[in-house]
Amino acid sequence: MTTRDTQQRPDKAYLASLSFDSQAVHGGNLVDTTAGAIRTPIVMANSYRLPDDPTSLDWSDAQTLFYTRNRSYNQLCLERKLAAMERAEDAVVFSTGVAALHSIFFTFLKSGDHVVVSDVTYEAVWRLFSELLPQRYGIEATFVDISDLSAVRKAIRPNTKLIHAETIANPTTKVADVGAVAEIARNASAMLSIDATFTPPPMFRGLEHGVDLVVHSLTKYINGHGDAMGGAVIGRAELIGRLKSDALVDVGGSISPFNAWLITRGSVTLPLRLARHMSTALMVAEVLERDPRVAFVTFPGLPSHPQHELASRQFGGMGYGAVMAFAVKGEPEVQNRFVANLRLITSAVSLGHDESLIVHVGKAGRGGSEHYPAEFRTYGHLRMSIGLEDPADLIADIEAALDETFA
Repeated sequence: MTTRDTQQRPDKAYLASLSFDSQAVHGGNLVDTTAGAIRTPIVMANSYRLPDDPTSLDWSDAQTLFYTRNRSYNQLCLERKLAAMERAEDAVVFSTGVAALHSIFFTFLKSGDHVVVSDVTYEAVWRLFSELLPQRYGIEATFVDISDLSAVRKAIRPNTKLIHAETIANPTTKVADVGAVAEIARNASAMLSIDATFTPPPMFRGLEHGVDLVVHSLTKYINGHGDAMGGAVIGRAELIGRLKSDALVDVGGSISPFNAWLITRGSVTLPLRLARHMSTALMVAEVLERDPRVAFVTFPGLPSHPQHELASRQFGGMGYGAVMAFAVKGEPEVQNRFVANLRLITSAVSLGHDESLIVHVGKAGRGGSEHYPAEFRTYGHLRMSIGLEDPADLIADIEAALDETFA
C-alpha cells in the first residue's frame, strides 16, 4: 500500500478534541481515494452503486449512499463538519434554511399540538405558525415576547410540544436568554429549537445551553460567500435521525452536491471571517449611534441595547454578531435616498456575505411587525449586514451617503 492509501484522517473523537479553527479546516474533509486529492471532491451523482443484493435495502434509509435525495457524499461530509463545529452528535443538511426549519415542525408536531413562538421571528416561520400550520393541520401557536420569561411561562399549555426562537431576532436584534428559555421548555417537557443563523459557532453553541435542536441557514455566515443556499439542523442523534427519515427523505428537501461542496469550502474560513464581521460591525454601530441624523440603531454590542448585558454574558465576550437595524430621520423616501447614495454597501437581501448588504424595510414591515419596537413602526428600518470590507471604507461610505442625503 502507498502512504496515500493508508493515511488516516481525523476521526470523530480526535476531531472533537481540536480547537474550532482546526475543526473548521479538517472537519468533514475526506481524502479522495480515487485520485488522492486532499480536498473532498464534488460528487455530482444522483445515484450510487448498489450492493450485490439490493433487496435488503431500506429505500427510506438516510444513512446509506445509494440515492442523492436520501443522502449524497458531499452532504455527508458537510454534516460531519457541522456536527463537529457545534459539538453535537449529528446534523442533517437541507436545500435551504426554511426547509431546515420546516423539517422540525413537520417531524415533531401533529394536529392538536401547541407551540410557543417568539413574536419577532423570520417571516417564513411567522407565516407557518400564524397561517399555514394552524389552518391546514390544526397546530396552534402562541406568539410571545421571548425576552419576557414570565410571558413565556404563561404561554405554556399542557399540549405545548415546542418552543421556537432566535438567538438574535431578525430584524430587531432582540436577544433571547437561551438558557432560561431552555429551562422553561424542559420543565414543560417541550422541545426547544433555536434559529442560530445570526450567531454561528464559535460565537455561540445552543446545545451547550440546553437547546434540543439548533438551526442554521447555511446560506449566510457558514457559507459566507453569497453563492450557495442550504440549511441545517443539529442536535442529538436520535432527533436528527427522525428528521432524516421523515423530512429529508419523504419531503425531498435535499441539498445539491454542488451547494453542499460550496458551503463546506466556505465554512473553512468561518472563524476568520466571523471575527472580522463582528469587530467591524461594532465600529459601524458606534458611528451610527453618534450621528444626529440617525433616528435609532439596534445592535446588541451597544450598551444602549436592551439586552446588551445578556448578550455580553451569553456570547462570552466573543462578539455580538454583525447584523444591525437602524433608520435615518425622515420618511421612507429619505431612507431610500440614503440607500441610493451608498456606493460600497450593496442594496440586497440576505446577510453574512463577504460584501456588506443593506435592505430598506418599510413601516409595515412583515409578519409580526406590530411587535417591533415603536421606532421601527415610526421610521421603518434598514437592516444592514456587515461584510469584510475595510472598516474605514464602510464608515466613509455611510458618512458620505448621510451627507448627500441631508445636504
